[in-house]
Amino acid sequence: MARRKKIYEGKAKILFEGPEPGTIVQYFKDDATAFNAEKKAVLDGKGVLNNRLSEYFMTGLNQIGVPTHFIKSLNMREQLVRQVEIIPLEVIVRNYAAGTMSKRLGIDEGTQLPRPIVEYCYKDDSLGDPLVSEEHIAAFGWASQQDMDDILSLALRVNDFMSGVMFGVGIKLVDFKIEIGRVYEGDFQRLIVADEISPDSCRLWDIETGQKLDKDVFRRDLGSLTDAYTEVARRLGVMPKSSTPITKPTLIN
Repeated sequence: MARRKKIYEGKAKILFEGPEPGTIVQYFKDDATAFNAEKKAVLDGKGVLNNRLSEYFMTGLNQIGVPTHFIKSLNMREQLVRQVEIIPLEVIVRNYAAGTMSKRLGIDEGTQLPRPIVEYCYKDDSLGDPLVSEEHIAAFGWASQQDMDDILSLALRVNDFMSGVMFGVGIKLVDFKIEIGRVYEGDFQRLIVADEISPDSCRLWDIETGQKLDKDVFRRDLGSLTDAYTEVARRLGVMPKSSTPITKPTLIN
């Protein structure tokens, strides 16, 4: 395997310099974290599942005209993506009350919301990714009003796509979060969906039983996280073709 320079390592992924300018290799780790990394584990095969599932969702979005950073899959753990300037926001779309919304507003978990609600959190692990308003975003210059209009449009289009795909395999899309990146083309910029879309970043419940098929399985000690993710992959027809582990690439300083 070619030697590459590591750019960044997060809780679930490692980013390496790509083979061409403007590209990055995104490597999915087996690490699982919750509660701002206070709870940690290494779960064999999790990275493979998230890589395959994120590839599936990003490819589908590209095909319906929702721009993403995804270029192609490289192997079972890595994908080639466009380099973007990440807007420092987590964009959360909620279809049903769950998690922090239920706690904040006293709404029973699982209550269907009157319409999809979009929330924004400032990306800063040391602060716990606090909830922020559009006033905060404008005042601190994290995104312009045009950016916010585009982000809202992208988030709702992703929600429409993901809700339909999941409903088709008997899964309820409770909520999800995405990140948005800027790409520059000459004097113009446009916004695209970046990072990943996987059960790590979504709440997914079985429509019939309410069984959780997302990271809440790990957060709440409800069973095997990899079994839950494997079930999502099985229903979508994207089960890994091989169980052969992919070792970590060799790094250079």
